Amino acid sequence: MIRSIQRQMRRKRKAAVSSVMALGMALSVVSPNVALASEDEDVVNLRIMETTDIHSNVMNYDYFSGSEVNDFGLVKTATLIRQAKDEAKNSLLIDNGDLIQGSPLADYMAKEKEWSEDEIHPVYEAMNILDYDVGNYGNHEFNYGLEYLEKATDGSAFPYVNANVYKDDGDDNPDNDENYFDPYVMLDKTVVDEDGEEHTIKVGVIGFVPPQIMRWDRSNLEGKVITKGIVETAEKFVPQMKEEGADLIVAVPHSGMGDVTQNGMEENATYDLSKVDGINAILFGHAHAQFPGEDYASLEGVDIEKGTVNGTPSVMPGFWGSHLGMIDFSLEKVDGEWKVNDAQSKLKAIYDSESGEALVEADEEIKEAVKDDHEGTIDYVNSPVGQTESPLYSYFSQVQDDPTIQIVTDAQKEYVENYIQGTELEGLPVLSAGAPFKAGRDGITDFTDIAAGDLAIKDTTSLYKYPNTVNVVQLSGAEVREWLEWSAGQFNQIDPNSNEEQLLVKSNDRNGGFPSYNFDVIDGVSYQIDVTVPRRYNNGGTEVINDTHRIKNLTYNGEPVDPDQQFLVATNNYRAGMQIANPDGESIVIESPDENRQVLVDYIRDNGTVDPKADGNWSFAPVKGNPDLVFYSSPEAQKYSKDNEKISFDEKLDNGFAKYSIDLAAKGNNDEEKKDKEKDEEKNNDKGNNDSKETDSTDKENDMKYVLKPGDTLGKIGAQYGVHWKTLVDYNSIEDVRKLMPGLEIMIPVPDGDADYEVHLVKQGDTLGKIAAQYDVHWKDLATYNKLENPHMLQIGQEIKIPKN
Repeated sequence: MIRSIQRQMRRKRKAAVSSVMALGMALSVVSPNVALASEDEDVVNLRIMETTDIHSNVMNYDYFSGSEVNDFGLVKTATLIRQAKDEAKNSLLIDNGDLIQGSPLADYMAKEKEWSEDEIHPVYEAMNILDYDVGNYGNHEFNYGLEYLEKATDGSAFPYVNANVYKDDGDDNPDNDENYFDPYVMLDKTVVDEDGEEHTIKVGVIGFVPPQIMRWDRSNLEGKVITKGIVETAEKFVPQMKEEGADLIVAVPHSGMGDVTQNGMEENATYDLSKVDGINAILFGHAHAQFPGEDYASLEGVDIEKGTVNGTPSVMPGFWGSHLGMIDFSLEKVDGEWKVNDAQSKLKAIYDSESGEALVEADEEIKEAVKDDHEGTIDYVNSPVGQTESPLYSYFSQVQDDPTIQIVTDAQKEYVENYIQGTELEGLPVLSAGAPFKAGRDGITDFTDIAAGDLAIKDTTSLYKYPNTVNVVQLSGAEVREWLEWSAGQFNQIDPNSNEEQLLVKSNDRNGGFPSYNFDVIDGVSYQIDVTVPRRYNNGGTEVINDTHRIKNLTYNGEPVDPDQQFLVATNNYRAGMQIANPDGESIVIESPDENRQVLVDYIRDNGTVDPKADGNWSFAPVKGNPDLVFYSSPEAQKYSKDNEKISFDEKLDNGFAKYSIDLAAKGNNDEEKKDKEKDEEKNNDKGNNDSKETDSTDKENDMKYVLKPGDTLGKIGAQYGVHWKTLVDYNSIEDVRKLMPGLEIMIPVPDGDADYEVHLVKQGDTLGKIAAQYDVHWKDLATYNKLENPHMLQIGQEIKIPKN
């Protein structure tokens, strides 16, 4: 009964907004304070706050891992909101959408829970407590359909706005189109000036959503609504709002920044919106980014110190409640009109990413208000989401095609193929990139091992460890090959003629190794990796260090990949930001706000039963001879090695890991290898004598690798090795010596035939003392020669140079 009354009160408040505003305007005409302000030109400080892209992350809780976190959650942002309100005499609080979708809590409310008549969605339970003033719809508000959207937002105690969604009347006449939602709201805001006097300021708030919702949620919206461009819609309504007496106009586009080129029906239109005359502030979102921020510093017309875009104060506060956005206005009444004296945009964070420390505590009132739905969600994520017919394990994910990667790439591929339907990208072949996220990097328990049978929602965190979002890059066949070349840098170069034990996979770290999360497998093409040749790229994928190619027999649909053929590659926002996957900086064609992990959950749920056996699209090129190759994994992998003809268990190690052998030896005649060799010979004949190039490659293998430390300069390094610093610049193709960072690898050239050292790869159980005794040299001399900061901390696979003299 109480909730029913509260609900009716909320509805009455929404219905009465216009009449209350009108009354406020009528009273302001005769207010003695307003009259006095007109004479004294009073100054009012007004703070406008924004949240955006909460995605139902009300609690600071990771439902996948089952643990509390400090870097997201509206319960944390709520503390910032209360603090910010206490600091300001006058404030408004606005949300910019993507509230009701995007987390297990959102799925629980939309797909699992049976709502009572007076049920309130937990995001609105929280927001009503915080007394929000206005809400704008995001694109994800439409994911569950218009009926569910109305049901969910009916629990809000604040009005919603959207100006560019219209009813589909089917007559193709834009002149009589009617808005589906209220395009804007006019708030009569009572404020207190710096002298303590009250005034009424009319604040107009207008909202926008990406017009692409008609493509993204076509099944929910087609025949019901249509959309129009954000900028053209603003140009229609902003003058109308001014005519209705708006003193301050706040635009709330659920839209990213965009760039200097205006295209009309833009998804990310904030840059162009900032040029629309009459808009005083922009609260934007959708991009899951932060403004003001360094990422936008080079964009023409942007001032990240003031937080303006083409002079318009603007803010975008991240996502999932990571930040609170604020624009502080100084307004002065001059000749009866309110003018903006100054404005400053800024962000406040809930978490210090550098120190890893929480900056605020969770709001206890909100925690209590959403407790029941939070606990219901925990039960939900522990329930089965589907089934797998095959076990999902990552023990061998670095040395063979892997089922835990396969299910992710399958899900991404299906998502992108659906996403591009009806777009200019439809018809392009879709590839999908995935990597072994759980391959022992974080210890012996850092592997996935899920038995065939039920899959729970929370299992997906083991399959996809990071909260990335789906990105798609458009690349040529040649660029796809180069990406794979970098990925193949995970492996040490193998000597097929050696009788010594050789470690196949580099250590799973950045300290001389290669993190497993960078070992991308690209499904949709087939290829082999030849580990007998040197790697082509440095770890960062920014520099070719050897004129060699490990990727062999790259095919698509059974045919060699054409270097000019165009592909779409599904990946994540992290990888799409790297040069190797986005070589020209303009290859990203889709920046979806959807998480890869949520895409995986939806894939499993939609299919019911999955059978993610690895399809074997990549393998090692057979190695001549019979080298003794090993790698490290968990002892638990033994149960799967028994049925693997190429992998065998060797021994358990003192550090808890286990050593496994892998057989890459060529067995009999290999037609593919012969064909590849014939192609190489034909290629060399066409190019003429290639001896000099091969010599250069071999020589470069002997060069010294140096990892930059804090305080290093090329001058210091060059003096240390007797090489002019300009020689190092040319040799390493360094474009800007001022941008050298600690951890960067550079190569020190060694004259032809004059290499004065040999290389020892650290094996399990090696100490510097043991290595020194093996080569008859003192361990301190090795420490000095290799410039080891801590001689007692060696990494498996680390290179130790042994001086020949």
